Amino acid sequence: MDRVSLSKTKEDAGGIFVIDGSMSTALEDLGCDLNNRLWTAKILAEQPEKVRQVHMDYFEAGADCGITASYQASIPGLMEAGYTEEEAEDILKRSVRIFLDARDEWVKKHPDRPTPLCLAACGPYGAYMADGSEYRGHYGVSAEALRKFHKRRAELLWESGADILLFETQPSLEEAKIEAEIAEEMGADYWISFSCMDGTRTCEGTPIRECAELFSEGYPHLRMIGVNCTKPEYISSLIRELKSATDLPIGVYPNSGETYDPKTKTWTHSAAGENFFGKAAYGWMMDGASAVGGCCTTVGKHVRMVKDARDRYYEAGCPTR
Repeated sequence: MDRVSLSKTKEDAGGIFVIDGSMSTALEDLGCDLNNRLWTAKILAEQPEKVRQVHMDYFEAGADCGITASYQASIPGLMEAGYTEEEAEDILKRSVRIFLDARDEWVKKHPDRPTPLCLAACGPYGAYMADGSEYRGHYGVSAEALRKFHKRRAELLWESGADILLFETQPSLEEAKIEAEIAEEMGADYWISFSCMDGTRTCEGTPIRECAELFSEGYPHLRMIGVNCTKPEYISSLIRELKSATDLPIGVYPNSGETYDPKTKTWTHSAAGENFFGKAAYGWMMDGASAVGGCCTTVGKHVRMVKDARDRYYEAGCPTR
């Protein structure tokens, strides 16, 4: 199966990738109700045209790579919601098909733009629990249970044509190791992105430097390591910690600054200025990030800010990566 070349897309993008923004917030802006355990996976299952629209809007905003709507779409989670195993597997595959179809249409209309990479979202076990555990970790389940949870989903997303498996919002180094082992066994290219509690530690408390050290050798298909779904004020420190321990490219896509309440599933707005995210994105590029985008509560305007920041970065004569 043909996949988009990572190196070619990076060259076309000028060396730094612009990652897209939140799927959930963008869907809510389109009128979708996400207040349920399946979250964005419910829209993927019932209103796929909305997911397609989000991808197209992010391409228009300047994203060089986009994330599929599969973060909350797990086989056990979908089956518990009433879908058969076959239907659950098809919903997962659909997340990639929707992205690829949208990308094909986009490329035909914009042949001068980089072909966006398809990053297939593989959320942590905590996302399936739907109680905010991706910000705590310590699930209390066995390594074998985690492996079973992640393996079939990763296979389906990769077989459907994703360019990269994106193991994102990972609070746990041990869980990330299991996911990396699965991807390596498959021969699939992948990124690992951790959720972090502060400027030096993952949400389980492991130093991010330790994570970078572990993945620096022996994982030939790992293409990038980084941080997402984390407060933006922690990102510069986390980039420095990662760079001190690995030569792998670093990707960051934090939240826009709001605080999440897992009980009400709502966000408290930040008092940061309107242009805060763009200024911060420029700083993260200066810190050494090779990919920058947004996670929860970021939308098209934030992606445009990141693209504009990259333009300023290169206009200033800063180095490509």
